[in-house]
Amino acid sequence: MTRTAAPARACIIGWPVGHSRSPLIHGYWLQRYGLAGSYTRREVQPGDVAAFLRGMREEGFVGCNVTIPHKEAAFAAADRTTTAARAMGAANTLWWEGDQLFADNTDGLGFMNHLRASAPRFEAGGRLVAVLGAGGAGRGIVHALLEAGAAEVRLFNRTRERAEAVARHFGARVRPCPWEERVERSRDVALLVNATSLGMHGQAPLVMPVAHLDPACIVYDLVYVPLATPLLAAARERGLLAVDGLGMLLHQAAPGFAKWFGVTPEVTDELRALVAADIEGH
Repeated sequence: MTRTAAPARACIIGWPVGHSRSPLIHGYWLQRYGLAGSYTRREVQPGDVAAFLRGMREEGFVGCNVTIPHKEAAFAAADRTTTAARAMGAANTLWWEGDQLFADNTDGLGFMNHLRASAPRFEAGGRLVAVLGAGGAGRGIVHALLEAGAAEVRLFNRTRERAEAVARHFGARVRPCPWEERVERSRDVALLVNATSLGMHGQAPLVMPVAHLDPACIVYDLVYVPLATPLLAAARERGLLAVDGLGMLLHQAAPGFAKWFGVTPEVTDELRALVAADIEGH
């Protein structure tokens, strides 16, 4: 008598984790593809991350997503790491292969996939780009743009030393620039990315005039609460292509789903509308 494999289980860990939309996203895909698996939230305290990860298979989990503040701890706990995870020193997607725990960071991939879907004619190769923010999200964006062939990434951060540290990590194509010069030094860029929390609901606004930008410049804001940030509203009013951060959230989730459940999911308009309605309802 053969035993039927139990449905795959995955989860997201964080502290706190109640705000995460990941269960909504993965739950949509599980239903859409008729899969019997499950995806839940697990609140894990700082200091308990490695122990949870090592014990999650005993709980029936095939892998997990990781949100703040556990991404660095998850990276450190893994046996094997991808190039992207090593570039950022942080992981957001983990899975088991045999007895080894693998860790990846899909933020940059999610960013590029959404950018290509939103602006199919844009090519990063040989272009000048500007990134605001040198934290974990900013590092992911810088890595993705360099992999896509950007000629120069001008990195602006409120703490100059942090931008300089990122530049040392990634090399000469990343140029750390003073935060106060973000307007003047982004006049000729093909892409402007806000990778800070400025403009997010409950945070200070981002002061970034768009009148100086090239008419063909794309403005991308990683913030997705609210969906229409002041930066994006100003860009659209000027006639620039403006891209919100919700698409990145959806696209970064897809590789993990494929690893855990064996189906590469599609990011659909229906999924976007579902998550957007949840965001706007809170």
